[in-house]
Amino acid sequence: MNLYVSGLNFKLTSDELRTLFEQYGEVSSAKVITDKFTGKSRGFGFVEMPNDGQKAMDELNGAEIMGKTIAVSEARPQTERKPFNNNRGGGGGNYGGGGGGRRW
Repeated sequence: MNLYVSGLNFKLTSDELRTLFEQYGEVSSAKVITDKFTGKSRGFGFVEMPNDGQKAMDELNGAEIMGKTIAVSEARPQTERKPFNNNRGGGGGNYGGGGGGRRW
């Protein structure tokens, strides 16, 4: 079972997340998600548990960990993302806009 864990203390590491969930069974992987530019935690992560995920979810959802209340739920599959398109028409740069000159 793949679990989504939110509300994490920004100082919590992936190893500490793994240790927390290992109290409830075998953990295949545990990962705190970090910002790709700063490397700092984004306050959420994922834990993969092959057997006892439901028990961990029931016990840890709403628990206080390192001064923060965490939420644990079953992770949903990632949806396909559309590429970011900042081109909103001619002229106007990032503000969108029409085809350039005045229209009166």
